[in-house]
Amino acid sequence: MFVRRSLGIAATVGTAAAIALGTGGAAHASSADYVALGDSYSSGVGAGSYTSASGSCDISTNAYPYLWDGANSPSSFTDDSCSGATTSTVESSQLSGLNSSTTLVSITVGGNDVGFSSVMETCILDGTSSCESAVSTAETEAQNDLPAKLDTLFGDIQSDAPNAHVVVMGYPEFYDLNESSGCVGLSTDSRSAIDGGADTLDGVISTEAAKYSGFSYVDVRPYFSGHEICDSSSWLHSFNILDTTESYHPTASGQSGAYYPAFEAGVAE
Repeated sequence: MFVRRSLGIAATVGTAAAIALGTGGAAHASSADYVALGDSYSSGVGAGSYTSASGSCDISTNAYPYLWDGANSPSSFTDDSCSGATTSTVESSQLSGLNSSTTLVSITVGGNDVGFSSVMETCILDGTSSCESAVSTAETEAQNDLPAKLDTLFGDIQSDAPNAHVVVMGYPEFYDLNESSGCVGLSTDSRSAIDGGADTLDGVISTEAAKYSGFSYVDVRPYFSGHEICDSSSWLHSFNILDTTESYHPTASGQSGAYYPAFEAGVAE
């Protein structure tokens, strides 16, 4: 969900496990006209297998929109998501594919609006006190400024695609705090603040999505349970000095094992 040049950043787990992952099963026909919108969590930064046509948007065929397209064979599929997207850039560059024939839309957005990439940079470079302060500033921005931006965007999506079911996807917590004591890197206090910031962001997005008819919010945090940073099988990249663009983004397994079944659950609502 974070700008590419930077460090980057409902259902139960049982339900998630019960839903088929990826495209392992036979594709089944769908009458949906599907448009994917949003930031790097939708484009699939960190999941590899990027399409050459997407350029710096880094659209991955391992991301949940492509997985859903492969499993469901919708009538049409357009992926306009892009790494680094904010509410304003979704407004300016991603809504042209929406129309009255669009029946399904997915989106992740909001993380870049509150600067969580710079938050993670501060947390990595400047220590616990600075990290907690940066998270607190981002939380204040999420609570005070983001709602109006989401209202404008969600209202325009609804106007441009009046017949669509819009599935708004949240963001995961990054760290399993229960495993933090044996996990190298940031302090547990920094990790707790970062997870709290994700919780605040998700709460704001959920509240705004609930205002719009035809919108469903999906909490992805339960789907990542047991697969967060500090867990033995993490579905999220930690800081990667060799490729900082992937840092704090879902792996291919995070897309197929968490975002994809979460999206499936949202589509079914």
